Amino acid sequence: MARLPSAERRRQLTEAAIRAMSRDGVPRTTTRSIAAEAGVSLSVFHYCFDSKQELIESVITTLTDHSVTVVKEAIRPRATLEGTVRAGFQAYWDHVRAHPDEHMLTYELTQYALRQPGFEHLARRQYELYAETYAELIEQLRQTMGFRLRVPVPVLARYLAAMTDGLTLNYLVLGDDAAWTGILDTVTAHIAGLAHET
Repeated sequence: MARLPSAERRRQLTEAAIRAMSRDGVPRTTTRSIAAEAGVSLSVFHYCFDSKQELIESVITTLTDHSVTVVKEAIRPRATLEGTVRAGFQAYWDHVRAHPDEHMLTYELTQYALRQPGFEHLARRQYELYAETYAELIEQLRQTMGFRLRVPVPVLARYLAAMTDGLTLNYLVLGDDAAWTGILDTVTAHIAGLAHET
């Protein structure tokens, strides 16, 4: 086994945990199964992570990063704010459709953290991270496109987190790809309506 820097090994173990948890579920995924998935010894896992809590926090952050990366790339300024917002939602939606197991895992992690004594703060951190991420994306757009919001950034960020969370779960349960173009158009028009040019 090649020696890797600790940060790279943590990334490898986190990605292995995502694969194992997506396949087997959070409660059935053990540190041993994660180490096996990553092709490392259990001692390497314990060297990189002090606890399962630390691993789950890394998984939550990484899953969020997977979605955010594609959205950040997609929201380059376009001719209109609505077109830019729509591109961001479409990129996120394409990610949900391409990686439904990852998105299902986010809900399972939330439930697991809420039910596991001592892990509750991870569920809170997960949803704080969603709102922080939306706030960053909103600020990025405000700086590049020069618009003002009709609501404070923290309010819109939390609203967007709750709305996409609900839409994602709805899609995971009901599917129905054909309906989503209209749904994304409606959401885009609504969000763009909360901004106006300066």
